[in-house]
Amino acid sequence: MRRLELLRIEHRDLDTAIAALVEGGSGDQMQLARLKKRKLRLRDEIAILEDALVPDIIA
Repeated sequence: MRRLELLRIEHRDLDTAIAALVEGGSGDQMQLARLKKRKLRLRDEIAILEDALVPDIIA
C-alpha cells in the first residue's frame, strides 16, 4: 500500500516539524496547532487503512 507508506512518512515529517517549532521557541501557537491537527488526521487515516489490511476474524 503506497498510500499508507506516504501517510506514515508525512506523519513522521510532522513530528520533526512540530519538534523544530517547539525547540525553536518561535511561539507560533496557531501553526503548531495546525500541524498537530494534521498529524492527528493522518494518524486516523493510517489506522483506517491498517484496519482495512487486516481481515476480519469471526470467532
